Amino acid sequence: MIFYYNKLVRDKIIENIKRKGHKCEYRKLSEDEYKKELDKKLLEEASEVIEVHSAEEIGDLIKVIETIMKEYNISFDQVKLAMELKDNKNGSFDDRLFLISVDEKDKER
Repeated sequence: MIFYYNKLVRDKIIENIKRKGHKCEYRKLSEDEYKKELDKKLLEEASEVIEVHSAEEIGDLIKVIETIMKEYNISFDQVKLAMELKDNKNGSFDDRLFLISVDEKDKER
């Protein structure tokens, strides 16, 4: 029976499939395809975190984020600084605030 996945997988997955005696079809992605597939993988992993909130799924999500950072030449220091700036400007999520509406009297639609 053939199962179709059509998704980005970790580097050792192909090797693991072959080691089990299975055949698989795969190809190396172009740079543009890789970036698009990383975005899809990011959404996939985020959905899995929402479903189970486990350390393993959070780890998978962080691994995809690290890979995206590497692909776009974004350092952890840059991310940390951006987070600090946003925290200073807008705060964090510690107070559990849920915004329902804003009446902007000076703006028209």
